[in-house]
Amino acid sequence: MLRHVVLFKLADPAPDKLQEVKDKLLSLKGRVPQLLEIEVGIDVVRSERSYDLALITTFESLDDMNAYQVHPYHVEVSSYIATVRQAAVAVDFIVD
Repeated sequence: MLRHVVLFKLADPAPDKLQEVKDKLLSLKGRVPQLLEIEVGIDVVRSERSYDLALITTFESLDDMNAYQVHPYHVEVSSYIATVRQAAVAVDFIVD
């Protein structure tokens, strides 16, 4: 299993924008066959080092994650996210 974690800092972290982005990310569920699990959370601490949203997804393999990356609906969601994010960081790791 492979876990893909992305943290997003939005250009406008207003509550309604955070919810809109969360909903858009969650809309990936059921639309990309390789995506086994998805979680999206909005940061509650709001410290200076915090990012605004976390996306946690699970795949059977690296090949499945790579297929997810180029899936047309993921590309659509990613294009939207690119218009509202200020920064993003990611980590991908094998789940034992």
